Amino acid sequence: MAEKRAKRKLTAILSADVKGYSRLMGEDELSTVETLKQYREIIGNLVTDYQGRVIDSPGDNILSEFSSVVDAVECGVKIQGELKAKNAELPEHRRMEFRIGVNLGDVLEDEGRIYGDGVNTAARVEGLSEAGGMTISGTVYDQIEGKVPIEIEYLGDKKVKNIKKPVRVYRITMEKKKESALGEDVQLPDKPSIAVLPFVNMSGDPEQEYFSDGMTEDLITDLSKISSLFVIARNSTFVYKGKPMKAQEISRELGVRFILEGSVRKAGKRIRINAQLIDALSGGHLWADRFDRELDDIFDLQDQVTQEIVTALELNLTHIEQNRLTKRDTNNVTAYDYVLRGLESHYRYTKEGNERGQVLFQKAIDLDPDYAMAHALLALATLHSWTQGWNQDLQLLSRAFELAQQALSLDDSVPEIHLVLGDLYLFGAKDHDKGAEAFKTAIRLSPNYADAYAGLANVLAWAGEPEEAINIVKKAMKLNPHHHAWYFLPLGIALMITERPKEAIDACQKGLNRNPDFMGFHLVLAGMYAEVGREEEAKAEVDEVLRISPQFSLDVVRQMTPTKDHELLERLVNTLRVAGLS
Repeated sequence: MAEKRAKRKLTAILSADVKGYSRLMGEDELSTVETLKQYREIIGNLVTDYQGRVIDSPGDNILSEFSSVVDAVECGVKIQGELKAKNAELPEHRRMEFRIGVNLGDVLEDEGRIYGDGVNTAARVEGLSEAGGMTISGTVYDQIEGKVPIEIEYLGDKKVKNIKKPVRVYRITMEKKKESALGEDVQLPDKPSIAVLPFVNMSGDPEQEYFSDGMTEDLITDLSKISSLFVIARNSTFVYKGKPMKAQEISRELGVRFILEGSVRKAGKRIRINAQLIDALSGGHLWADRFDRELDDIFDLQDQVTQEIVTALELNLTHIEQNRLTKRDTNNVTAYDYVLRGLESHYRYTKEGNERGQVLFQKAIDLDPDYAMAHALLALATLHSWTQGWNQDLQLLSRAFELAQQALSLDDSVPEIHLVLGDLYLFGAKDHDKGAEAFKTAIRLSPNYADAYAGLANVLAWAGEPEEAINIVKKAMKLNPHHHAWYFLPLGIALMITERPKEAIDACQKGLNRNPDFMGFHLVLAGMYAEVGREEEAKAEVDEVLRISPQFSLDVVRQMTPTKDHELLERLVNTLRVAGLS
């Protein structure tokens, strides 16, 4: 009889496990095992209802597969809904919350079991989920988009253990998607609101991608300086890069009325831009034009596009705003090109990308020593080396401060300079008043500068004004709906200071879902878990801190923590000592 061979197939894999299972077992083994049995039965029945099958269930993990991706996702949503209802019947410390991850991938099936990267990816995606939540891979999103009536949030490309390429990850919000018209769904700002989508690179050369991205960012930066306009931040609009979505759908997600989209073709010494401004309420074009110029005229071209948008939206600019829009701090096209390349590297938010960005910003400065923005960006990248934990040398703060001061002497109207100074006054000098004033100056120069609002919230939290910090960081999140992970840090810190540990933990977990290597979240979580008696989870967070920065210690905590409140500092140190930090 011929031996039955393993076969390959494409399948939807649902992986689920219990968040904090070890703690539950440590506190009460019998109750935990009994609850797990009940919950496994609920999950197993639902998997069957949705035409799937449970393949394996070792320990607290449950692995299932489905022939339909839509069935897998809808089953996951149903599971979390039913388990949430069951958990409501239990004391909070005994609740058993599952994390769920779904992936569509190629697997090897052998004797009823499945193996391979498709399964591993499902497990890694699940690890990025919140307790009681669900995350999906990009392959799943591509299949269910528009087919499942739920809200989905893009979390970015995530580098996960034992998977070679980064995985595109999305979070399911567990809420029904609104189906009514834009005007009924979205509470629009009380002034004209716009999102500038990434301009498409039409050059036929992927290496020119940085240029079209840079052009987009410059338009966002210019428009953000207009106080009578509500402008969505770069980080949120670039989520839609390469995605064929309707303007109405994007405007609904971002909460804006107008969408600007276009393309850039750079060939030799010539550049062509096509742009169109869409009114999402009517679906019609408010303005459209094509511009064809010499590359040396790039700055005049940007000014013209911005002015056309201002005219189309019938905005009234102050004299100061008009001057800011037409002011450029370099005429050197090559130096400008180095800055665009540097930003592309910087926005990778990796140690290597940061270092490459610094090299390119320095090249721009070498070509034009009076280029204030290049000095500001080099200062920002240098500061990030320290704040991200890639290099704990305090000399970096001095170096960043020198660069920022040099930029300030060249042009004090560049918002990014004041953003850097705000963080330097906070973390370097621990001068909260100067830090707050620097961020307020950045906001005054660019009223839509979401990062500056989030930075101001951080200063206010550490300065003993946590409630105001919470209000301001929420404003930053509105300007930047798909914001950076670090926006959750001032929110988490403010909630920690106001002694709302559950909310603080939730905020930091959301931040970690976006950036698992952001050390600040692990520190706050370690302290919060220790405070509420979840010592095993606290120790696990300290392990993560030491993985990211092996030399980190309580002495560094005392040195880094920019609080005015000595009692708060001692509270942090003591909880981290309980969590195992030496």
